[in-house]
Amino acid sequence: MNQSSRSLQPVDHMVLRQALERVAYLVGEENITCYEPNASTASSVCWRNVSQFRQRDIRAVIRPGTIEEVQEIVRIFNRFKTYAGLHAISTGRNWGLGSAQPATDGVVTIDLQRLNALREIDCSSGWAVIEPGLTQIELARFLVGTDRMLNVTASSGHTSVVGNALDRGVGLRRQRIDDLAGLEVVLPDGEVVKVGWWPDESRKTAVNPYGLGPALLHLFTQSNLGIVTAAVIKLLPRPERQCILRLTFPRENLQAAIAELRRWVAQELVSGVLKIYDTISTESYGGRPGQHLVLLCVSGTPRRVDAITKILVEEAAICALFTTVTQSDLVPAASNDFVLQVVEHAYAGDPSQNELMLRSAVGQDADHVDSAGGGWIFFLPFIPFNGEAIARAFELIDLIYEKTGIRAGTTVNALSADLIDLVVSFKFTPNSEEVTLAHQALNLAYELFAHAGFFPYRLDIDHAHWREKLALDPLGYQLVRQFTQLLDPDSIIAPGRYV
Repeated sequence: MNQSSRSLQPVDHMVLRQALERVAYLVGEENITCYEPNASTASSVCWRNVSQFRQRDIRAVIRPGTIEEVQEIVRIFNRFKTYAGLHAISTGRNWGLGSAQPATDGVVTIDLQRLNALREIDCSSGWAVIEPGLTQIELARFLVGTDRMLNVTASSGHTSVVGNALDRGVGLRRQRIDDLAGLEVVLPDGEVVKVGWWPDESRKTAVNPYGLGPALLHLFTQSNLGIVTAAVIKLLPRPERQCILRLTFPRENLQAAIAELRRWVAQELVSGVLKIYDTISTESYGGRPGQHLVLLCVSGTPRRVDAITKILVEEAAICALFTTVTQSDLVPAASNDFVLQVVEHAYAGDPSQNELMLRSAVGQDADHVDSAGGGWIFFLPFIPFNGEAIARAFELIDLIYEKTGIRAGTTVNALSADLIDLVVSFKFTPNSEEVTLAHQALNLAYELFAHAGFFPYRLDIDHAHWREKLALDPLGYQLVRQFTQLLDPDSIIAPGRYV
């Protein structure tokens, strides 16, 4: 059975009940929650999501505690033809894109939060073997006092490192996909495979994620070809010192400022990901209103930091494009400047301040974002790093506002001198007409940005169909479907956002 025919096959509730009884015996009654078909609670199991996407029909949530339990769950679903696909989540905090919700209905969720071990760590070689339930703040704490640090994101410290890397998120130092060295995957038949690089107990080997021959690592990123139960995460050398430059500029200087900032990145004057917050995002996160805010990091040895910081301050003065230029080591962040507080710590591998920005954005801490937070949706395109492209993106944002009344905030993450991750966020008041307008704004963003050639690199659960629409080569997309059919002929794993 192929994936398309699987979606037409209704769940066999009687057989599913039998399978879940076996699973309950395996993991313990306290670690499984089952929902009767058509029960009012069934559609709310995935809990209100902060983006107010349609709640999917979830038949059960299983919380295994070991990889062996995950294997046996998959084997049970192979024996019992339930037609309810398995949907794996790490911590379920994929906010703005659907949180813990699956892309399709009639699924059984495997919640991997109990798989939260730091299995092994080697700071001298720069890697850690971790499970999906381990959060970035937990791993960062393990690294305190060492010469290694984690490439953290600006999201909550209580989000999964593995989950974000598998969805190709972006950290403060680089894309999270670059942190992946190896994956441990439970395949749809219940077997376990390790791909990429893994530590060898008998000898030390260099970390080489690609191995020899065809590389399999990225078959399992943005993928439903298996359930990832552990990953080898590469750890970054900890800089001896860092300084954050904070620059502001008005909208009328946008293209010229972008050209100057790109020049700095191209000439390797910037460490990590340069960030630019527009006026809406700056206000959302507690910064000063009315100006675009640039945060860039300079790190390395003390003499290098001093020299490059001095050069950048001089370059900023010469170009005369920036309203203000301050240094974190000379002008500390104000008590209500959550942006600088969070980013300054995050560049150093410390997500302990991240909750400040989260609460500022949605009014809740990590445990209550979905249940009680203000509305929040993300649209995440890649765009070229040049003033013309960014100006065009801002024009599209303005057009969306004109058509819907929803004003998006944007954050530029410069991944290189050529590539920008543009985080477009739509905030809205839940349980009001703004919900409809915000989702109209999101639909418009997909249409307008795709037409301009600015394709998203991550999808939300309501726009999984865009994976096929945006395929540059239909034969390449078909090849992915053939891999899926080969590895999962009985559709044990639920279709995801990218298949």
